[in-house]
This record gives sequence, C-alpha cells and structure tokens, in this order.
Amino acid sequence: MRHTLLATLTTLGFAAAAPFALADTIEIQVNNTMSEGGSESAAVERFAEYLEEQAPGRFEVRPFLAGSLGGENAVLELLNLGQTQISITGGNWRQQYAPEYDAITVPFVFSTWEEVDAYMESPSGQTLIEIAEEKGGLKYFGTQHRGPRHMTANKAIQSPDDLQGFRLRLPSLPVWLEVWEEIGAQVVNVPAPEIYLAMQTGQVDGHENSLSSPYTRRLWEVQDHIIMTSHVMFPWNWVASKRWWEGLDEADQALITEAIHEARQHGTERERELDEYYLEELEKEGMTIIEPDVEPFRQAGLPAIERILSEMADGVMDDALGSDD
Repeated sequence: MRHTLLATLTTLGFAAAAPFALADTIEIQVNNTMSEGGSESAAVERFAEYLEEQAPGRFEVRPFLAGSLGGENAVLELLNLGQTQISITGGNWRQQYAPEYDAITVPFVFSTWEEVDAYMESPSGQTLIEIAEEKGGLKYFGTQHRGPRHMTANKAIQSPDDLQGFRLRLPSLPVWLEVWEEIGAQVVNVPAPEIYLAMQTGQVDGHENSLSSPYTRRLWEVQDHIIMTSHVMFPWNWVASKRWWEGLDEADQALITEAIHEARQHGTERERELDEYYLEELEKEGMTIIEPDVEPFRQAGLPAIERILSEMADGVMDDALGSDD
C-alpha cells in the first residue's frame, strides 16, 4: 500500500504535531506549491530522513505541500517574517526581489542545468542572492532541477519558419511573450485549466511546458508532436528564513545544510526519472518526439533576448550569454 509523505514522516518520528517532543526539538516547516507524489515531495522526504539518520529526535519536519500555507508570494512573506522555515520555491523570489538580475526567466538563454548553476555562481547571480537576502530575508541554498520546458504542437516543428502563424499558448509572462513573438509565433493567452479545450477546438495550435503537462493533461488526444526545445530551465530553489536561520547554532546549521544538499540531489534525480517516464509514455500514446536544432530558434529570438537583458543590471548580459554574444 502506498503511504503518504506525512504518514512516512510520522513513522520516522516527524508527526505533524508532537506535544511530547523534547524541549530542544527544532520544528522545520518545508513549503512547496506542488502536490505529493513528485520530485518535490521526494526531496522533502529525503531531507527529513537525512536529519533523522544524523540526529535522531533532534528535528521535527512538517511538510506543507500543494500550497497549503499559500502561494509562493505568501510563503515568501512568511519566510521574511520568520513565521515559516524553509521553502522549495520557484522563480517568484527572483522577480519579487531582484528582477533586474533574473536572466533565468528569459527563454533560450540557458540550454543546460550547468549553465543555470554557473549563472547563479556568477557575479550577477551572487548579487541576486544578496539582494534577496537583504530585501526578502532569504537564506539561499541552491537549485533543485526541474524538467525543462518544451513545446507540444499539432504539426511538426523543425525550425522557426514552422512557427509562422502558429498559435502558441503561453502564460502571461511578458518576457516569454516578447521572445516567442520575436521568433514568429502568434501568442495566445489561455488559462491553464482551459488548455485541453483550447487545443480541442483549434483555438491554439500548441503550448509549452514541462513534460508533466502533456502527460497529466492527456494532451496526446489533441496534440501530435513533442518538440524538445528545452527553452526554459526553470529550477526550484531551496531557501530558508534568514530570521529563523540566524537563531540556530552552528552545528544545527551545518546539519540542515547537509540535509538540504542531500534533498536537492535526490529531488533532481527523481525529476530526471519522471521526465524520462513522461517522454516514454507520451511516445507510447502516439506522440511524435522531435529533437530540432535549437540554435536557429535561439538566433531568431536573440534580438528580443538581448533587448530584455540589456534593460537588466550591468553585467547580466555578459554573465548570462557570455562575452562572445
């Protein structure tokens, strides 16, 4: 029988409420907007397991999944106030505290996770982290990789020429709209719950998202192709409340840091496994997998990419694209 994450943690001694816990037990709430069953909850479980392995009974880990304490912005505020402890958060923190350093959100800038992690280690990435700590009270620990964003389409897409007149569903993120319009797509905004119907009725010709989207939405029923563009590498980020963190002693800080490192690695590996599974299943359902040369797409979008990056802080374009571009 499949156990829930909370049941598993309870078995380990991490009950949701522990009225008889030792006085020095440290409660750690870990927040995420995704539901149980994905790489995110797997990472939380590994985080709890590692702490229990290294210091039995010292920590009480309480998972708050599916946005149970609110959306990302609400949790960011709770972290700032010290009213929750840790979050596996998406990109809102970058946009909220240091948008002028957020090159990661721009499509076709980074094509590998190594490039994303290198940017976070660059002067621009480090400044982003420092500003978020100063403005948002966040202690940053690093990325946990998610499935890259690709396209689905009702026809084969091999090059930017195939996007002329193509109605692409996008969320209302201005930099995404600008880049895809530059490439040649006709951008359409459709609420996420309506994606399937919009494809079924011909309102849109395709959309972009991680592979979990076409899999969970059964888009093989209304779409024929997966276009492996990997155009956005959008990581999860492990952050903690600085206010809470500074109240811990150094030994506890060191152990929690180790546990987060273990959890990030475990979550990243689980996400890779899930991405491979989704792709296999989508192919089994009849979708054609296309692996185009992505560079022509990037070059077609480069005028918009460079416009967006040039409006960011000094040094961001060089750190994101390299001095050769």
